[in-house]
Amino acid sequence: MNEKSYTELMKLGAMKRNRLKENFVQDLYIEILLSEIQLTVEREKLLQKIDEAIDCRDKKSFLHLSGQLKEINKKFGT
Repeated sequence: MNEKSYTELMKLGAMKRNRLKENFVQDLYIEILLSEIQLTVEREKLLQKIDEAIDCRDKKSFLHLSGQLKEINKKFGT
C-alpha cells in the first residue's frame, strides 16, 4: 500500500498551488510583454507614416494618423 500521511498530502497540495500561482504570474507577465511589443511596433509604424505625410504635405493623412497615434499613446499611458 502506498498511502501518504495527511501532512504529506497537505504539503503536496501547497506545492501544487504555488506552482499554479507561479505559472499564472509568468503567463500574465508574458501577455503584458507581448502587448507592449505590439503597441511599440504599431507606434513606430505610425510615426513613419506621419513623417511621410509631413514630407508629402498631406494634411488630411497627417491629422488622421496623429489621431491614431494619440489613441496608441493612451494605451501606453503616456
